[in-house]
Amino acid sequence: MAKLSRPRRGSLQFWPRKRAQKLIPSVNWKIVSSKNSDKPILGFIGYKVGMASAYVKDNTSDSMTKNKRVTIPITIVECPKLKILSVRFYKNGQVIGDVLNKNLNKELIRKIKMPKNITKKIDDYKDYDNVRIVAYTDLKNFMKKTPDLIEINLGGSLDDKINFVKEHLDKTISVSDFIQQSGLIDIKAVTKGKGLQGPIKRFGAGLRQHKAEKGVRKIGSIGPWHPARVTFRVPMAGQMGFFTRIQYNNKVIFVGNTSENNINPPGGFRHFGNINGDYILITGSVHGPAKRQLVITHPLRSTKKQSKKNYEFIELR
Repeated sequence: MAKLSRPRRGSLQFWPRKRAQKLIPSVNWKIVSSKNSDKPILGFIGYKVGMASAYVKDNTSDSMTKNKRVTIPITIVECPKLKILSVRFYKNGQVIGDVLNKNLNKELIRKIKMPKNITKKIDDYKDYDNVRIVAYTDLKNFMKKTPDLIEINLGGSLDDKINFVKEHLDKTISVSDFIQQSGLIDIKAVTKGKGLQGPIKRFGAGLRQHKAEKGVRKIGSIGPWHPARVTFRVPMAGQMGFFTRIQYNNKVIFVGNTSENNINPPGGFRHFGNINGDYILITGSVHGPAKRQLVITHPLRSTKKQSKKNYEFIELR
């Protein structure tokens, strides 16, 4: 006899299924900082290059392939350096003021209206309980012309945060300042957009029999007679993809720079081009198409299984 019940098609965990409002997702920095208070900077921006296969040496303890050369799927993420646009002071969760950096790149005129006079200083603020930075990507030798902006929380005490800001006001922040090899990261991004799709592809519902009335690629029942309306739980056609999603505990197997370890293939990467600067290699896949912005943070809930993995990067396959 056939099974009388089964789980519904399509998860209600993600609802409503509509397009993301912005390409760079927001981050709950309060939760991230509670788990990683010892890190100097808690977030970064990367750009997805694409996927590849890599030869690595497995140094994981108690692994069946320990000390052997294995092939694993990886994602390449280019991470241009960040510069500080402004320092933001908080009191009881509310913004009480911003201090703009005097040394700004001219490319910022494409993104924001540049101020004429900068009068406020960091030492002018005394009564605050948190400090964050608004950073932008340094687009030197990069494929984009318009920089991306992101607010990033800092770790440590208030004195540590102020010292970090003063140290990096005239400098760039590289990805090596944020994460080291064999570390774990969470990635938040907007998925690849698919446009308007039907309920079969959008929710994974099964096809009806070939002699079904009024169509095969549709839902057999859209609900009971009463209540006399269609509920939001019924699988219907609509937007698929271009959703904000987060992926936890991605393993970083290599942090490099093209000046030292050039991994560009002849002709560049497909749909992206050449990498010019810092990059990281991550095990597995990542949301979004090539060139998509990725918000990278320290892990919220790291696992022992992912933490103990240790791969030594050899070369791309």
